[in-house]
Amino acid sequence: MTINKKSAETTGKKPIKLSIPQQVVEFLNNLEHPLKKEIEEVRKIILSSNESITEHIKWNAPSFCFNNEDRVTFNLQGKGFFRLILHCGAKVKDHAENGNLFEDTTGLLDWVTTDRAIIKLTNMNDVDSKKEKLATVVAKWIEVTCSK
Repeated sequence: MTINKKSAETTGKKPIKLSIPQQVVEFLNNLEHPLKKEIEEVRKIILSSNESITEHIKWNAPSFCFNNEDRVTFNLQGKGFFRLILHCGAKVKDHAENGNLFEDTTGLLDWVTTDRAIIKLTNMNDVDSKKEKLATVVAKWIEVTCSK
């Protein structure tokens, strides 16, 4: 993965302060990743799963928030795949004392801890086949992690 960045030093222009949504669009416009179309499609799915979700760039990738708390973050470091990390923000929280946060009826989640899971996506066929389940599990993740 490579991100093209032209600094003010190399262009001779003053840097323009972009709004947070513009920063995400700019990040994606400059993203060089073999699965860029898939990443953009998954972004649309996540944003459509809940109208209150916002996004920004965190950990060098798009991250999605609910009530200003990170909940879903792309991990773009894989070769031939990318991951979505579903989490409860940067700070450790006391969410799941008795097992996973909820029963994953979609089968998409690979639970890392009781309150953190990963979804791995490999190509557009994979994204298309998981589209509905992905929207469902993101909406459920938001509901469960924000009600605690």
